[in-house]
Amino acid sequence: QVQLVESGGGLVQAGGSLRLSCAASGRTFSLYGMGWFRQAPGKEREFVAAISASGGTTDYADSVKGRFTISRDNAKNTVYLEMNNLRPEDTAVYYCAAKRAFGSTRYTASGLHEHGDYHYWGQGTQVTVSS
Repeated sequence: QVQLVESGGGLVQAGGSLRLSCAASGRTFSLYGMGWFRQAPGKEREFVAAISASGGTTDYADSVKGRFTISRDNAKNTVYLEMNNLRPEDTAVYYCAAKRAFGSTRYTASGLHEHGDYHYWGQGTQVTVSS
């Protein structure tokens, strides 16, 4: 069982920055690929960024490439999402999620786009970007 708790959301002006954190319980955090997803009112949950269990590879949605950076600290059981140059369209509830990785999948982020594949989810943190 893995419990995830997000923090760091808030209200920011367009062009500003925020850093989201997701703290995980348990001693097997390094065995999980991690993803960030977001959901705006009236829209489906969408992929934002992912990082492999090993931390060596990352992947991003086209809409956030060059502005967002995902990272993880396995010693602290925490994954981060650094968000820069925020836009009003980034407004959403942001969720972190964990997907158990096995064998070689520990070293790739390519299989981490689908929210239905994840095993554990946090409660979400609101990010609001004003224009």
